[in-house]
Amino acid sequence: MQGLGAAEVRERLERGQGNAMPSSTGRSFWRIMQANLFTLFNLIVGGAFALLLVLGYWQDALFGLFVIANVVIGVAQEFRAKITLSRLAVLNAPKARVLREGTTVEAPTAEVVLDDILVLAAGDQVTADAEVIEAHGLDVDESLLTGEADPVASGPGRELMSGSTVVAGSGLARVTRVGCDSYAARITAEAKQFSLVRSELRGGIARIIRWITVLLLPVGTIVVNGQMQAAGGWAVAIESGAWREAAVAATASLIAMIPQGLVFMTSVALAVGAVKLAQHEVLVQELAAVEGLARVDMLCLDKTGTLTEGRMVLDGVEPLRATDLTPPAQAVLAWMGADRDANATTRALVERFTEPPTEQPVRAIEFSSRRKWSAVSFADGPARGTWVLGAPDIVLADVPDSEDALLRFDERATAGERTVVLARTDVVLAPPIEAPEGERPPEPDLPADLTAVALVSFREKVRDDAHETLGYFREQEVELCVISGDDPRTVAAVAREAGIQHDGPGFDARQLPDPDQEGSEAELDAIMAEHRVFGRVTPEQKKAMVLSLQRLGHTVAMTGDGVNDALALKHADLGIAMGSGAAATRAVARLVLLDGQFSRLPRVVAEGRQVIANVERLAKLFLSKTTYAILFAVVFGALLWPFPFLPRQLSIVDGLTIGLPALVLALLPNIQRYRPGFLTRAARFCIPSGLVVGGTLISVVAYAYLGGYAPPVVQTAAVITLTLTALWVLVILSRPFTWITSLVVVAAYAGLGVVFAIPAAVDFLQLGAAPLDLVLVAVGASAIGSLLLEVMHRIVSRSDPR
Repeated sequence: MQGLGAAEVRERLERGQGNAMPSSTGRSFWRIMQANLFTLFNLIVGGAFALLLVLGYWQDALFGLFVIANVVIGVAQEFRAKITLSRLAVLNAPKARVLREGTTVEAPTAEVVLDDILVLAAGDQVTADAEVIEAHGLDVDESLLTGEADPVASGPGRELMSGSTVVAGSGLARVTRVGCDSYAARITAEAKQFSLVRSELRGGIARIIRWITVLLLPVGTIVVNGQMQAAGGWAVAIESGAWREAAVAATASLIAMIPQGLVFMTSVALAVGAVKLAQHEVLVQELAAVEGLARVDMLCLDKTGTLTEGRMVLDGVEPLRATDLTPPAQAVLAWMGADRDANATTRALVERFTEPPTEQPVRAIEFSSRRKWSAVSFADGPARGTWVLGAPDIVLADVPDSEDALLRFDERATAGERTVVLARTDVVLAPPIEAPEGERPPEPDLPADLTAVALVSFREKVRDDAHETLGYFREQEVELCVISGDDPRTVAAVAREAGIQHDGPGFDARQLPDPDQEGSEAELDAIMAEHRVFGRVTPEQKKAMVLSLQRLGHTVAMTGDGVNDALALKHADLGIAMGSGAAATRAVARLVLLDGQFSRLPRVVAEGRQVIANVERLAKLFLSKTTYAILFAVVFGALLWPFPFLPRQLSIVDGLTIGLPALVLALLPNIQRYRPGFLTRAARFCIPSGLVVGGTLISVVAYAYLGGYAPPVVQTAAVITLTLTALWVLVILSRPFTWITSLVVVAAYAGLGVVFAIPAAVDFLQLGAAPLDLVLVAVGASAIGSLLLEVMHRIVSRSDPR
């Protein structure tokens, strides 16, 4: 077998038949910049910011910092996700060994071409889809790709998937698919496509921004016209230069409508949550993922590496010919567990059996997944004879009177246990025959005259924290679904041990409907509505099952550690990867449990709840302001009255009633259980609250204008009224009071007095000295407004469904 020649390799590379992996990750940096910068919202707010700078009113342009911060946060978040995805790789072998012109050479993975012959040995990664053409005990680990825990014996004609690993033996395989057509590339290409995590907070706030953006144009027209008319009409205002002050007033009115700080404070709350989770070994790869797990009502779990530790433990030994296991049998099991060629399952024997025979064996035959047995032979001593450990249906196939042992084996297999049989014969094996140079020795035959000694059962080690963690999620009314590529019986057994109530074997995914058949989605949805434990699931099926659960109305989280989980993690509402898992899985996940501790998830739920509850409180605070600001704009614009605030004055009011308190409220502990519909609840609170605050202010301003007070005096009364009334909204949202929230409220009220007590602040804000009667009117109206707010809040609270 010669392999390809240099000319053939070159020709295939020129035709694009090389093994280069896809590199696209969706939007470019420029597209990300465009999407976050060039929005109607930013155009209006940025235009107002630029106008004030051009007119020289930089003191009134402080709101522009929020716009810049929001754009930077949005771009940085998307670009970071893009960089993470660009590093995603299912294949991590830098070079492959291929047969070319009769010689084995190393070639970069990208330069492996169609029809190349891969030279495979233990430890090699299969770098392209290939068909085995020659095999010598070739065992391939496909667990990261399929979820199947056991190595797969691969003889001639069997297809190998790119990304799998050779764990035993050697062989040759002809490349059948490369580059974008290979299995690894198909998973990589889909996983690399950029998408943002589904976020109710982000979606709700984006919807608010869209509504406000739509209102800005018609309301802005009313405001601008009203301010120009209040300055004497368009012609007079332009000729006299009064349009400058009218433009500043109109800008103040429009900017007051926009909850600029809500997006920023939401990002701050999420970022602080991410930092706190990082201290608990949880990596948050996208800020909105902090809230994700608190919203989830369906948690899908991979078995291997997630529910289990990925290793086997000894479950039990059942003697077949005696009441107890003889000392020689115990010594042999100790030797098999300690053997350097022992596989992962057999090594679990050392947990119980620690004293091997003192005699050295004359021959040992290592385990092969193709033979499904291993053996050791002793020439003398108590353990004299040959001992075989392997699959009962293979080892006992020709052994008389083995029906009872095989029946017990079937029972344990049905229960999901991995069971092997220890058998013995008096025959001592001869040393192996040395094969001629360049040839492999012949496969050994199963020894004759075997007698079954004991059934040895193993099980996968369930994580110590799995039972308690899954119990927590059940208490939180989160449904659990186990999806694995392993045997359905094994999956069901592990699920039961982890505390998931399930009778019988799991559902075999090979019975799922063909996705190309008409009506397959409805059939799959019916199965997913009924079953919760699945085995033999392919990566594409895992993805389809997640999408099905979403169609059924669930918010789905998916955990996993293998490449076979990558597509499901990508399409789930929240993907969670184990830190020890495949790089591709960690790249697409929104959360990574760095230390692989399943028990970290309740902490994520707690942080998510805190963020959701606190952002809902912030939304009520900010949107109450938006409501009364829209009311101001429409009323003062329609009445052709001057707007009673300068932008800088509104900035101070916002700082006392919203900005500074929001910094504290966003970070307070909060264990309130998540309830969907935060936007609806926010609207039910903020609309009546905003109308009360707005009506109170309009009443005081109308009294001041009709009383003939000068604009600076009217502005002073407006600042007092708005601050005192809006602070009662803060009082309501700060409940239940703690020493922190009480301090925030007291400090906010005291802040108003400090502002008026500092002459420099009064001059900067251009506030006039208001007479005592106007101050009393402002304070009295604020008291009435606060009382109305309290009554309104109690009415809304009683009608709020819990």
